Amino acid sequence: MSRLLCRRFPVRALLQARPALSTRSYASASPAVQFDWEDPLGAKNLLTEEELAISDTAERYCQEQLLPRVLQAYRDEHYDPQILREMGELGLLGANLEGYGCAGVSDVAGALITRAVERVDSGYRSGMSVQSSLVMGGIHEFGSEEQKERYLPDMAKGKLLGAFGLTEPNHGSDPGSMETTAREHPTKKGYYLLKGSKTWITNSPIADVLLVWAKLQETGKIRGFLVDRKDCPAGTLETPKISNKTGLRASITGMIHLEDCPVPKENMFPDVEGLRGPFACLNSARYGISLGVMGALEDCLARARTYALERKQFKGNPLAKYQLIQKKLADAATDISYGVLASIQVGRLKEQGKATPEMISMVKRQNCDRALWNARVLQEIFGGNAVSDEYGIGRHVANLYVTQTYEGQSDIHSLILGRAITGVQAFV
Repeated sequence: MSRLLCRRFPVRALLQARPALSTRSYASASPAVQFDWEDPLGAKNLLTEEELAISDTAERYCQEQLLPRVLQAYRDEHYDPQILREMGELGLLGANLEGYGCAGVSDVAGALITRAVERVDSGYRSGMSVQSSLVMGGIHEFGSEEQKERYLPDMAKGKLLGAFGLTEPNHGSDPGSMETTAREHPTKKGYYLLKGSKTWITNSPIADVLLVWAKLQETGKIRGFLVDRKDCPAGTLETPKISNKTGLRASITGMIHLEDCPVPKENMFPDVEGLRGPFACLNSARYGISLGVMGALEDCLARARTYALERKQFKGNPLAKYQLIQKKLADAATDISYGVLASIQVGRLKEQGKATPEMISMVKRQNCDRALWNARVLQEIFGGNAVSDEYGIGRHVANLYVTQTYEGQSDIHSLILGRAITGVQAFV
């Protein structure tokens, strides 16, 4: 199948057309090798033909369908749920999961999809990541067979939307101290009553199913519950929108308020207890974020490069002629290259079952930190024009601050790595 033809097919069609291979088939290198500022260290040579085709499909959709919407969406703080349905039609949701209507691609391919989406906007990637990694991934790994059959096929199509409830108003980086509880229903056998609040929950105002983590009142053990909105009596579940955000404005964020919300026992994950469940979900999302933020930084670099070549100052010279400008561009290109290579390596280890949570903490922390730092520096190239949202760079900077903060703030990941290096717990 030609590359041009591949670009026109969704992920599912690409996978149906692939040959059965016993070994990984990599893209062949060009005989005339030249430096490519968009891929300085040749990361594409580490990808299979299938991964390149999937990346092309995702990039084309994002540039043609998402990019034209994002500026107005960011201004209006508006998120269109139809986006997830569009992604589902292309097979981009839960793409690295096997079965249940999911595409079953490699972990690296799944991260390349996040990179394509985040190249447009981190908010769009957040909406997709919550659906794919946190909720679908959680159900796929910890759900019963009945739960998987009930939710995953429609979630893969974007017909059923999900939210992930872990963070609380009083407990962000310390989820083990959560106050949300689940107690057995006093009169209705086989039901639990959930009570508590979650905050900064992407997709919660539009979600059909909410994966909520709560402590069992009788044991104190943390368990996962699938709260189906349609089954919640009036007044037991509220998911108000959080407005007036300064970042991720193209995504929808809200709270989850549970007031003795009845949930059947069959909606509780059957086996997983404690923080192992939510942390496993977070690790999957964190890996996607590590490559996703490189997409955002790549867009910042491309915008800054174009501006520097076109903007003329001092005797009619383009800004790109000046040394300080070139250093800013070189620093960003270098950090992108290193970050992409690191994420691909961790992805390969993840596919082989050899990745540790600390590896994921390292690439999430480093790539988010460097993406934010470089985006802020590249913003300086635009001078006063950076204040205008039409240049896009300020939107990325605001978004990347959030990516450095959520799903493990960078300092928390530093402590995770420090504990692994020294064997000494430094959290408390």
